Amino acid sequence: MDRSVNLVVDGHEHSLSVDPRTTLLDALRDHLQNFSPKKGCDHGQCGACTVLVDGRRLNSCLLLVLSQDGAEVTTSDGLAAEDDLAPVHRAFLDRDAFQCGYCTPGQVCSAVGAIREAADGAPSVVTEDLEARVDLSDDDDEIRERMSGNLCRCGAYVNIVAAVRDAAREDR
Repeated sequence: MDRSVNLVVDGHEHSLSVDPRTTLLDALRDHLQNFSPKKGCDHGQCGACTVLVDGRRLNSCLLLVLSQDGAEVTTSDGLAAEDDLAPVHRAFLDRDAFQCGYCTPGQVCSAVGAIREAADGAPSVVTEDLEARVDLSDDDDEIRERMSGNLCRCGAYVNIVAAVRDAAREDR
């Protein structure tokens, strides 16, 4: 028996009727034809499906869409203004932080979340001073730790770290 769920995805309201077992990832891709988040491992291990849910980065393959009723979901596509790329998008392009591009939408959403978390003062495992504000614009160890949930099979990590650093500088 299908259930109703309401979502705001990339600024647009949607009412869906879904099987209760439907994940947020499958609702986005199969019901809303939003192919920005990718289905990689489908087990929350690769990060290809990362989206922002009410501003927090989450693996959409692990979330039942019914548990997100009323949530605001932002995919990589929703970060850009109409004809203008978001700063993270620009940084990824400028730094050539992708090869095949499959993981890029998840990497971009994760980068936005990581930059916000650091700006809000959330420490990571490698944060030395828990009282100080973390500045991702000059701390590659912090970036690597915060982005560690997003895998890139092509190995573009050096450029991804540089892109996140650049986006964090612009966000300051």
